[in-house]
Amino acid sequence: MVMEGGCACGEVRYRVDADPIFVNNCHCSLCQRQSGAASAVNAFVEVDHLHLLSGDLSEHVVPTGSSKTQVIVRCASCGTAVWSFYPRLGRAGAAIRVGTLDDRSAIRPDAAIFVADRSDWAALPADVPIFEASYKPADILPPDRLARLMALAARAEPLA
Repeated sequence: MVMEGGCACGEVRYRVDADPIFVNNCHCSLCQRQSGAASAVNAFVEVDHLHLLSGDLSEHVVPTGSSKTQVIVRCASCGTAVWSFYPRLGRAGAAIRVGTLDDRSAIRPDAAIFVADRSDWAALPADVPIFEASYKPADILPPDRLARLMALAARAEPLA
């Protein structure tokens, strides 16, 4: 799968040349606050498959629920969050904000997580596994994607 996306002002454009390893629809209170939305949908992919085509980026360090930090990568012009780096995968894996993809319908979440924090009015798809908090990837990912995740985690370095 090849997907392209970009920011709200059009300055940042990127291409992803691999299927996501996994896609989370996170309803945690931090994702709500940091995105300004009811949840954040992130498609995780090896950074080797993410290519910046145009634009300048800025990085912003914010807390995660694990008491560590993530790095949100934004368009330097308009501030749209385009992807993040999370502690578990470091800069080896990028969490692409699905809302920035040109074809957002091409991506479907593998799981809805931290639904204990979701707003009562936020609907959950009937065919997506739902977790009060997080989950074990081995419980829901097919073997090929789990192998990619394990290889990615093995080469991840801590975020600075």
